[in-house]
Amino acid sequence: MKLHNQPLLILVICFILGILFQEKMALAGTTFYLVIVICLIILAAICLHSYFLHKIKTFLLGFLFFGAGIILHFHNTFSDASLFVNKKETVIFTISQKLNTTEKYKKYEGTGQVGNINFNSVFYVPKDSKELDFVHYYRADAYITQPKAPQYDFQFEYKKYLKRKHIEYQAYVSKEIQSTERDDLTPTDKLHQYRFRVLKNIDKTRMSGKTKEFLKGIILADRTEIDAGTVQDFNKSGMVHFLAISGTHIVVIFGMFYFLLIRFIPLKFRKYAVILSLFFIWLFAVFIGFGNSVLRSCIMLSVYFIFVLLQRKPDLLHSLSLSAFFILIGDTQQFFDVGFQLSFLAVLGIFWLNQPLLMYFPKQDNYLKKLLFNTITISLSAQLATLPLVLYYFHQFSLISIIANIVIVPFSEMIIVFSFLMTALISFGIDFELMNVIYDFIIQVLLKMIHWFAEVEVLFFENIPMNGLEVLSLFVIVYLLRSAVLNFNARNSSVLLMAVIAFLIIRTGSNIVENQKEEVLIHTFGKNNFISIKSGDKACFWISNMENKDKVLQFVVKPYCSSRRIHDFELKTFSSSVQKVAFRNRIYDLK
Repeated sequence: MKLHNQPLLILVICFILGILFQEKMALAGTTFYLVIVICLIILAAICLHSYFLHKIKTFLLGFLFFGAGIILHFHNTFSDASLFVNKKETVIFTISQKLNTTEKYKKYEGTGQVGNINFNSVFYVPKDSKELDFVHYYRADAYITQPKAPQYDFQFEYKKYLKRKHIEYQAYVSKEIQSTERDDLTPTDKLHQYRFRVLKNIDKTRMSGKTKEFLKGIILADRTEIDAGTVQDFNKSGMVHFLAISGTHIVVIFGMFYFLLIRFIPLKFRKYAVILSLFFIWLFAVFIGFGNSVLRSCIMLSVYFIFVLLQRKPDLLHSLSLSAFFILIGDTQQFFDVGFQLSFLAVLGIFWLNQPLLMYFPKQDNYLKKLLFNTITISLSAQLATLPLVLYYFHQFSLISIIANIVIVPFSEMIIVFSFLMTALISFGIDFELMNVIYDFIIQVLLKMIHWFAEVEVLFFENIPMNGLEVLSLFVIVYLLRSAVLNFNARNSSVLLMAVIAFLIIRTGSNIVENQKEEVLIHTFGKNNFISIKSGDKACFWISNMENKDKVLQFVVKPYCSSRRIHDFELKTFSSSVQKVAFRNRIYDLK
């Protein structure tokens, strides 16, 4: 692939670099206005018909989009406004999205009002309270606070995560909630409420609990009530993408609409079947709520078929670049969403490696071979492309995921179609007991298979340390892999081998530097404090309350070990009456 044949890809890369530059440098005041002036000068220069300017037009466009990235990201970034911090207020609020339920609370995103001031917040409602919907105003007493910054650098920055979603506060709502029906519903609110009713109708069916939650997740993008064990099975088996509404789901649903429409529309009006099918998938996207993968898939599919309708050759990278532009112009903060990054990298990986890998398989002379071989190569391509970021963000990987995808993905179309049909019937109030039994049986078998793959612990690796330089070197390896696969000769293989050696050198150096450090930290978890002592590649955690052992492992110990490249760690207990610890002539206060 020659980059000069992909102008849209180059421009979107420049745009993203501008976003990253503004995120790092936080330009403001005179410097920011200077960027605007430079962008206007460049825009005027591009419009002039000059031989010299024509020669450097490509560079000017690149700088223009770089500047546009800076400007738009500046306007999509807001500073904290501490209006209600640590206060108990009477709040009137509406919800816009339901989040995952915790042990104590149901969580919702929404907009609140105190007096004449509006604010965005995550609302924590007691778990035993009635489910909130989209057609009511709610009034309740709430303790309002702002998310806290993480105690240490290895912890998840929840405050920054919410800030990127333009959410400023957390509101812990009391049980006494009053409601009033809204009179200002938008079409989107009405669609969300209809989706809410469909979810409730699914709950009323006689299928098993896990099957109901699977159905809600795979079609309606509602994974808020899926139990932790099932989520862990999907994560460990590498099948979590199966639950997320992605390109596969959108293409299958588009195909369903198109298949039905061409049965009723004459051949000469076939293009209208395409247009109507595109309309239906966008309506579906609004219905389930716009996620990154949904929006990216809808835009890419729309651009692809616009090319087809205009009788122009479709281009995957053009479609991908346009979808990235549309999403980021709407909100530049979306770039920092892990789902956005993994979604686009997966498509790039399929574009970069799928066809080269297919060359090593026998000729695809029938449907079964085509399905099997493409499943293998597409899954492998997507996983190789996303592996560096998966290791960087999640510090875990399962080799069994390759086998799990090969076994399960070929049946994904059938399961998606069946799930969509079940959802459609339930939404219209049609409940066929026999279909419920059949669907329940199929999904139970599927979940047991995924659980079996997840239990292959020998192929599951966690606490994998990975820093930015290592990620970059891994991406270089993935980039060079295409040449080595297409033409495995001495030159290409030696270049690839040098990149691998460079990665190993960087990794070894990072391990040596980190393992020379000693560190003692006081960790706060809930109402308890505990201490960790690191020496070399070993660490010991002294904990007073072992009842929270699993949570401490998940949220503190494992992230710490990944960040500090700990090879061995152990947990020990100390009396809860201990208030201070002395270590190497220094006293640490645990209270």
